[in-house]
Amino acid sequence: MAAETSHANLHTHTHAHSATHTGELVHHHHTHAPGSVHEGGAHVLQVEHLSVAFEMYDENQPFFQAKQRSVEVIHDVSIGVHAHEIVAVVGASGSGKTLLADTILGLYEPNAQVTGTIWYDGVEQDAQSLAQVRGHGISLVPQGVASLDPLMQVGKQVEGFGYPRSERAARTARRRELFARYGLDESVAKMYPHQLSGGMARRVLLCCALMDNPRLIVADEPTPGLDLELACRALDDFRAFANEGGAVMLITHDIELALRVADRVAVFCEGTVVEETSVAAFASPDLLEHEFSRALWHALPEHDFDLIGARHA
Repeated sequence: MAAETSHANLHTHTHAHSATHTGELVHHHHTHAPGSVHEGGAHVLQVEHLSVAFEMYDENQPFFQAKQRSVEVIHDVSIGVHAHEIVAVVGASGSGKTLLADTILGLYEPNAQVTGTIWYDGVEQDAQSLAQVRGHGISLVPQGVASLDPLMQVGKQVEGFGYPRSERAARTARRRELFARYGLDESVAKMYPHQLSGGMARRVLLCCALMDNPRLIVADEPTPGLDLELACRALDDFRAFANEGGAVMLITHDIELALRVADRVAVFCEGTVVEETSVAAFASPDLLEHEFSRALWHALPEHDFDLIGARHA
């Protein structure tokens, strides 16, 4: 995805992206957690200099006179995720985090202009190849349970449909295994989404993401609407997935929960990563470089939501 993209028409590149390094903590435009792993010599996900803009009409002009202009929403983002690792992308609502998730998954709007480079498992991707690995290597845990089909039983949604008869028994067995792992009774398979509690629905979405044994999970605001206990349990599930060798990009506005499970934090502000650092750096504002990162530190509950202090940080 090295050339500018209009309407998601990306050129295909097949060369591998080597991510081998010799222990340095800063590499390929991002930091590393001490225990990060480059299996096969590559990051699971590597994004470099990613920008996303949209062609829009000038709303201040009459429609018949309006001229198109390019509005950049994501600017020059570089970020990587390794095996055995959770990277939290933390920022305010409306900062472009969900657009970042969609772009990594190859979900582009028709008027999107995408520039930069995305590698998955060491291979440079374009819109078509990202679509091929979506659900078959890269899985999304979406923001809301509205992504579940209200007219279909959730067991069928987790198992998927359109598979040949020879694969159905294996997929049902896999779904049962996931339900058991995440505390969902077998009777839940016959339920419809409106019959699920918030916690049950979140676990169903996680089962959907894990159904085909992904290497990377992109979790877009997975905890809103959950009480603290369920939110912590959901994040523990991502931690367990990473500990078993997976990679997780956790996109959230909840810095407190992110610090609980992440290895690294990418602070996202106004469409770009303004600072990427270790979780340990949030022990003190003096360890944080950007003013928005320090504002997040001051806004944590244990610092009494000290927004006045944040303004002077």
